[in-house]
Amino acid sequence: MRIARGQSLQQVADGVQTSKTHIWDMEQGNSANPSRELLERLATHFRVSVSDLIGENPNAESEPSELVALYRDLKSLSEKDRKTIEAVMRSLKSTKD
Repeated sequence: MRIARGQSLQQVADGVQTSKTHIWDMEQGNSANPSRELLERLATHFRVSVSDLIGENPNAESEPSELVALYRDLKSLSEKDRKTIEAVMRSLKSTKD
């Protein structure tokens, strides 16, 4: 998002009141748990929602249409069925590692 908007690491760091190194670490995946406050400042800085920022907005324009449709289908299932699908997903993710 930073690069797409033509901003330097320093511009983002200054905009959200953190260090340039911290922004770089987040971009590289070396900062696994940024604080909620920092996520909110980043979302405000980039003028997006926190869910857009962390890639959890199923309605985002960048999401593939088949994932959006899958999300819509999941919402119509019973809680029991969603829990079953969640267990399958956890199993698939664990075999991927």
